[in-house]
Amino acid sequence: MTIWQADFYRRPLQDAAGNALWELLVCNPTTGFSASALCPQTDANAAWLTNQLKQLAERAGGTPQRIQVFRPQSVSLLQAACQPLGIAVEPTRRTPALKQLLRQQATQYPPSNPPYDPLQLDSPPPVPLPESLWGDQWRFATIAALDLLPAIQNRPIPIRELPEELLPVNLQLPSTISIPGVVIDGGRQAMALARWMQRSRPVALTYIPGDPDGLILEAGLVERWVLTTFTDPEVINAARSFRDRQAAAKGLHFLLIQPDDSGRTYTGFWLLQWERD
Repeated sequence: MTIWQADFYRRPLQDAAGNALWELLVCNPTTGFSASALCPQTDANAAWLTNQLKQLAERAGGTPQRIQVFRPQSVSLLQAACQPLGIAVEPTRRTPALKQLLRQQATQYPPSNPPYDPLQLDSPPPVPLPESLWGDQWRFATIAALDLLPAIQNRPIPIRELPEELLPVNLQLPSTISIPGVVIDGGRQAMALARWMQRSRPVALTYIPGDPDGLILEAGLVERWVLTTFTDPEVINAARSFRDRQAAAKGLHFLLIQPDDSGRTYTGFWLLQWERD
């Protein structure tokens, strides 16, 4: 399957008539193909995008089956443009090749005040997880990178997300490194919580120090949820260890939802990665 990553948004540029310019930037992380096109804001619509994507596909030697998009404002326009071309659009934060290309492209733009950040998104404040979904208890946990796949692959887990690019071997992590995670014993709410997580498309769990300290779920493109807050010193120390282990494992961590702590049944498992844009 051919997958592109794309961004279409206004840049800190103007044409000769003083019109704000929008830029379409696409890349194929596998082949290294990349291209861009500018248009005045008045022409920034689905029809223009469809035409540009056709031309870029000809240059690239084929139409992609999927285009990944990280910017919320770009999703609907690209969906409309891709529909007549039969291209699926996948909203996802994980577009590292595109984000690197955007940073490189931004160095060619004229200076601005404040400095232009091509990856900046409006992120809402985190909101509490619906109380009706919360389970019986939760805790931090770890598993050695070597044991991660054997512990998960052959279990009948109803909901499971193991992105190929996040497997420890593909991140070139040592087999002995500890992968941190969070385990939720959901009780009767285990399946409801797991299904909610699946719809929310979890991206990462982050520990936020404060008063109280908290555990934040990053989900979707910009959504943020407060999973829990805590003031207990032992839990705070465990959260700090979780954060340190994340950093040591290139941001890799996991979320496990199970009915109870018997270890016999898992309801949902997600392999996640916290990354700095």
